[in-house]
Amino acid sequence: NDIEYIFSTYYNMEEIIRFSSSLGKYVGYTEYGLKQAENWNSDPSELAVRKAQKEAYCKHNVDID
Repeated sequence: NDIEYIFSTYYNMEEIIRFSSSLGKYVGYTEYGLKQAENWNSDPSELAVRKAQKEAYCKHNVDID
């Protein structure tokens, strides 16, 4: 339960948007990132893909270790 999956997008070495599995949504850090977060958070299939990636990447590798 204490595993967190984070997917971040950067432009010019600045983080513009991040998906956090603990929040279950995208958070924008720039004007563009805020608009993208709003769009992606309103798309249930996009959120489902990111949540599934926690299972595929994180939990799979933790079980191996």
